[in-house]
Amino acid sequence: MTSMKSLRYLYRIGHGPSSSHSIGPYRAAKYFKKRYPDAISYDVTLYGSLALTGRGHLTDKTIAETLAPTSTHIVFDYKTPVPHPNTMDFTLYFEDGHSFTKRIFSIGGGAIKIEGELEEAEEEVYPEKNFAEISALCRKNHWTLVDYVRHYEGDEIFEYLRKAYRQMLKTIENGLKATGELPGTLHVKRRASEFLNTKYENESSVGRGYRTIMAYAFATGEENAAGGIVVTAPTCGSAGTMPALLKYYQDTYNKSEDLVVKALAVGGVFGNIIKQNGSISGAEAGCQAEIGSACSMTAAAYAYLKRLDLDGIECAAEVAMEHSLGSTCDPIGGYVQIPCIERNVLAATRAETAVRLAEYAADTRSISFDTIVQTMIETGRDLKKAYRETSKGGLAKEIKVSKQR
Repeated sequence: MTSMKSLRYLYRIGHGPSSSHSIGPYRAAKYFKKRYPDAISYDVTLYGSLALTGRGHLTDKTIAETLAPTSTHIVFDYKTPVPHPNTMDFTLYFEDGHSFTKRIFSIGGGAIKIEGELEEAEEEVYPEKNFAEISALCRKNHWTLVDYVRHYEGDEIFEYLRKAYRQMLKTIENGLKATGELPGTLHVKRRASEFLNTKYENESSVGRGYRTIMAYAFATGEENAAGGIVVTAPTCGSAGTMPALLKYYQDTYNKSEDLVVKALAVGGVFGNIIKQNGSISGAEAGCQAEIGSACSMTAAAYAYLKRLDLDGIECAAEVAMEHSLGSTCDPIGGYVQIPCIERNVLAATRAETAVRLAEYAADTRSISFDTIVQTMIETGRDLKKAYRETSKGGLAKEIKVSKQR
């Protein structure tokens, strides 16, 4: 088993609406364009989930724009069986008449694998394989999870996380300013600003707090759906959950940016474990792998901010994932809009609730985080293919929309 990667590869900054369907294909196209600048044209074939939801996820547009001005022909192959649900074939043509084809897998969170070669040397920095090993190491050395991250990645990682957090805040700011409809044929109205600023008679401070968290999650989800710049946490489709609760906490309690950046590192530890031992790809394991993972990471980060100990943080992360199990990925029309945006909103508030529960239940819990990650990936494999980001099951099946953008 390979070691866990740097948190840089978990918190990627890029354009929405999908890390696996937008950032991954963008990075694949960018790689080929840079490595083979003398290619005169491309044929790109999209398979599996990339074909079934590619138009709504702007996959074809992203690839064509990245390879421009080189001529690019994109084919959506809905039928050919492939080894991974997010599979692409790039065929490159050259002036002297020769050509070749390379197969690429978009494996979630913007990461890609090129069959037969390495696209990039993602640094493997964490030798521990699961939370049990991480926890044992921390207890042995009297470390916090922040100490654990610093031990392997140095102080440099916190500067990167600071950059990521500032982009999260910028995305929320942009989302709160924007109005009108999101792109596509669903005619989804942007609601973040209205949700935040509407006055409700006799609203309690608690109610106002929850509405603020939800407005922030709406803001990021809507920016992502519009193709704006977001931070994968751990994916574009789940990017709204973590920044909503972290910004709310920082603003409400006047906490320092340094503290929130450390919380991002703590959440990243749990995201890394999920990525390594489970999945963060909706096409592979359903929405539980994306927004479920985001909810778990957010709960861990928030538990750290609330000063829970190692057991309490693990409990919060476990509870958040446990009660996301079985969530299907069924984007209507292939757009990352319905139900994706509202699922981010609910996950942010569910993460806060998971921490409240962990404050009282950590000492009596009977399920480990590692167990719930294993359960999640097994559940994902058991989900019917139609419920794994194909737009052929669930809400996507019941609500018919035009496929034209």
